[in-house]
Amino acid sequence: MGTLLEAQRVSKVFGGGVFDRSTTVALEDFSFTVDGERPTITAVVGESGSGKTTLARLLLGLVTPTSGQVLYQGRDLQKMASAEWRAFLHDVQVIFQDPYEVYNPFYRVDHVLTTPVSKFKLAATRAEARAVIEDALKAVGLRPEETLGRFPHQLSGGQRQRVMVARALLLKPRVILADEPVSMVDASLRATILSSLSKMNVERGISIIYITHDLATAYQISEHIVVLYRGSVAEVGDVERVVKRPQHPYTQLLISSIPLASTERTWATESAGTPAGLQAVATGGCKFADRCPSVMGQCLQAPPPLFRTDGYRAVACYLHQSAPALSAGEMGTVFAESSRAATGRTPS
Repeated sequence: MGTLLEAQRVSKVFGGGVFDRSTTVALEDFSFTVDGERPTITAVVGESGSGKTTLARLLLGLVTPTSGQVLYQGRDLQKMASAEWRAFLHDVQVIFQDPYEVYNPFYRVDHVLTTPVSKFKLAATRAEARAVIEDALKAVGLRPEETLGRFPHQLSGGQRQRVMVARALLLKPRVILADEPVSMVDASLRATILSSLSKMNVERGISIIYITHDLATAYQISEHIVVLYRGSVAEVGDVERVVKRPQHPYTQLLISSIPLASTERTWATESAGTPAGLQAVATGGCKFADRCPSVMGQCLQAPPPLFRTDGYRAVACYLHQSAPALSAGEMGTVFAESSRAATGRTPS
């Protein structure tokens, strides 16, 4: 089975220059795969500062890894020839968190749609280009007659975001990287945008990488999930198992923090806090140790590997050290074996 997009033991460290010796590890020893034959939706979740945005920029080739490689169809993004890079830009599209920053306020919104049509020669005539654009807008629930010809400030935030989804759809990509696509729209429009992403996956065979801090929407839309904490993977696997039965204390903390209408929690009843007498993590230990209620001595000595607790999940926690350990480079094997067929769940 071929791999479409792959991160091989990628790390990104910022800082450490001549005048500033301090460094920040934004992402550490991260591996990831997008199947080239079976379109999937994978969520990457975590708090602010967990490395989500850095991961997105690495997967798009916007920044160079400090170590490791990002590959598209087996080719290193940093070593691609111009023709290969053009193919990558066609096949891998992005939807940003704040759509307003993408627009030039002096141009009508048509500009962000006609530019890729022209650049990638998606239509032979102006009439054909118009038809292609209108089809894309209708696919995301927008009326062309109410959208085209307007300036960005004349559209709502939800409309601007859906125009960007339509722009990505125009190119018929193989992968869409959605970086917090619903965080700046109101709740009434989130379902519409998430539904559009799901339809792209199911009806058009597009793989989605959904980057978010919101576990609730990640559960709603995704098949696989990667939980990041301070640049490292805490838990990875089938979204149904990870969200309903979290095994890493950090995942449990995230889930317990989800506000519910009921006064009783239905997903998790305990939250992680700082254990008494432990205020700092020894150098090289588990990054979550200073917040973990189950911390042990070995947690301060070395970071835990990913333990394969079942066929559909791996957890970086010594609480599960009786399970077989995986190297970071083997994380993709969890995705390979995880599927909704095993749980009987269908996309929302």
